[in-house]
Amino acid sequence: MSRKIIIDTDPGQDDAVAILLALASPELEVLALTAVAGNVPLPLTQKNTRQIVELSGLKTPVYAGCDAPLKRKLVTAEYVHGKTGLDGIPLPDPTYPLQPQHAVDYIIDTLRAHAPGTITLCPLGPLTNIATAFQRAPDIIPKVAEIVLMGGGCFEGGNVTPAAEFNIYVDPEAADIVFKSGVPLVVMPLDVTHKALTSRAWVEGMRALGTPVGTAAASWTDFFERFDTAKYGSDGAPLHDPCVIAYLLEPSLFTGRHINVEIETGSELTLGMTVADWWRVSGREPNAMFMGGVDRDGLPAFDGAVGEFVRRSLGHVSNDAILVQPHFLNFLRNLSGFISTSKVVKNLCEVVPTITTVRYSITSNESPRVIKESNPVLELRIALSIFKSFAY
Repeated sequence: MSRKIIIDTDPGQDDAVAILLALASPELEVLALTAVAGNVPLPLTQKNTRQIVELSGLKTPVYAGCDAPLKRKLVTAEYVHGKTGLDGIPLPDPTYPLQPQHAVDYIIDTLRAHAPGTITLCPLGPLTNIATAFQRAPDIIPKVAEIVLMGGGCFEGGNVTPAAEFNIYVDPEAADIVFKSGVPLVVMPLDVTHKALTSRAWVEGMRALGTPVGTAAASWTDFFERFDTAKYGSDGAPLHDPCVIAYLLEPSLFTGRHINVEIETGSELTLGMTVADWWRVSGREPNAMFMGGVDRDGLPAFDGAVGEFVRRSLGHVSNDAILVQPHFLNFLRNLSGFISTSKVVKNLCEVVPTITTVRYSITSNESPRVIKESNPVLELRIALSIFKSFAY
């Protein structure tokens, strides 16, 4: 049974990769995407969210939420993400519609309509929408299964001030409400995300797919990583927000501690700081699972799960067959460490038993070979399962 989630987002190139990963994952049922002001103002975050959904080819509803923090002037990050928030590749204006309901009302209505403990909230930006929903409708708070969010830092400090990470800094009052809500929290701070870096091989692998999503992911990362490589001297870009989705899919990849985390809302010097009691010296009750480590080599999310839902990466797809193109086989071999093309295809067949026929060619001129006959239903949303099988 898939896990129901609502993604609250302020795209952001790394938000885009996280959203595509979630939409490509059969383990997750993305009920909706709710946009909030953050990396760029709300008119752009809701537009960017619709562009990402349009790029995916799916019909996940998009709602626009709060256009400003609870008590402060909006701070944005065009210096990181560009003036659109999704700089790196020009995308057409979306035709996919914005839902008329406010995102906060959608969150409230949806949680009220579902059984307690069945919906997980996944905030990738400032926590304004979530906190506003909790303020307006306290009855929904015990109905939330879990909140898995990207934000904060401990030993890594901050990325927008010496003490504060951007998402928390933009709306510290909202973060304070969420961290004090009593909802089970899982926090992906900079301590984790700065270890989850892209690689040049990953970026070029995405580009080599020659698909709209592959090209977009590579171009976004090229743009996004310029800031972090210059600032931190790292070899790649930290894909902050995909850590949230990766945790939902493979929580064992992450390590952390259940500790008390308080949000600084009063100090000009440390505003937005996540005061994480890692060493448990305060005596305060734990309120968050605060992650500190990640198995980067085990993260399939960063090594290809955004490959255009596979169907556009594989080449020709019909109702009963997939023709695996040579460039995609090479890409799979590089990711998996497999040497044998036949072994790659064998694993593909084992992971995706619903494919009637898998054909592949080693070169463009070689005739396709029939590898396996099986059930007559073709499931298109298989990307993550394939890549997970190669990663382990």
